[in-house]
Amino acid sequence: MPPAVYTQNIIALIWDFDKTLTHDYMQKPLFERYDVDSQKFWAEVNGLESFYFEHYKGHVSSDTVYLNHIVSYVRAQKFKNLTNALLRELGAEIELAPGLPDFFQRAREVVHCSPYERHDIKVEHHIVSTGLREMIRGSSLFPHINGDIWACDLLPEAVGPGYLEQLPTTSDVIDQVGYTIDNTTKTRAIFEINKGVNVADNHSLTVNSLVPEDHRRVPIRNMIYIADGPSDIPSFSVVNRGGGKTLGVYAPGERNYENAAVLEEQSRVNSIAEADYSVGSAADRWLLRAIKKMADQIVRDRENALRSYGGAPGHVV
Repeated sequence: MPPAVYTQNIIALIWDFDKTLTHDYMQKPLFERYDVDSQKFWAEVNGLESFYFEHYKGHVSSDTVYLNHIVSYVRAQKFKNLTNALLRELGAEIELAPGLPDFFQRAREVVHCSPYERHDIKVEHHIVSTGLREMIRGSSLFPHINGDIWACDLLPEAVGPGYLEQLPTTSDVIDQVGYTIDNTTKTRAIFEINKGVNVADNHSLTVNSLVPEDHRRVPIRNMIYIADGPSDIPSFSVVNRGGGKTLGVYAPGERNYENAAVLEEQSRVNSIAEADYSVGSAADRWLLRAIKKMADQIVRDRENALRSYGGAPGHVV
């Protein structure tokens, strides 16, 4: 067997976005810009699954059908001339949860000391969301994300036959759904992080590639998954089974707290805390402690391995 490609010294924090890194849905600035009633929009979205089945015996994904409804609003001129550039602009108006984006930097600094630096331990922040990638890219959090973003993409109108020979002239206005992440395929993102599929030079590696556990870039035991509700149960389960850590968070509001409390009661998560990452908050203390414990274990594992080979621990090259 070839030597391991990775030294497994990365700790990955994997974040949901809405109601986890924010206290509201990221689309709030979109509704405000176009003066659209958000409650009416979401009520329509919630009715689409039963509507399509009742009238057409068709099935839709309840997690991502809202994307189609955004496209419908664009075509109906309710989101007139909406483009990805405008979504990025609106992303700057997303109000982050308290303590952000500073917490992202503080989490990375936990391992900026001995003995962690000797083993080149690093903390990465990844986003896995059913929300809109372009709005996340436009948010004030984006410059502090040192991992990758898995989220949904909306595209301009589809290109037609012959586009390979002659590039068509199309509008930038959103007209179709491109890439989607739902609450089940979030687990795929976890395994892509696990195997290192998301790393730029791994073009030949896919999520289905057979990679021995000790060759994977980020073992699941070195992952912390943070999210707000029952829709993330598949991801919580994957991380828990793999020996990682899970934190259920809640935004202000009785329903949000109840969702998190049920997760804890059912042992879906290791702990719960308010979505507040200010210094000294419950989430801040729990997450920083979890990072440190993982880093300690990495140091123990690597130094034990080095001793078994008769070598002294040194800086990873």
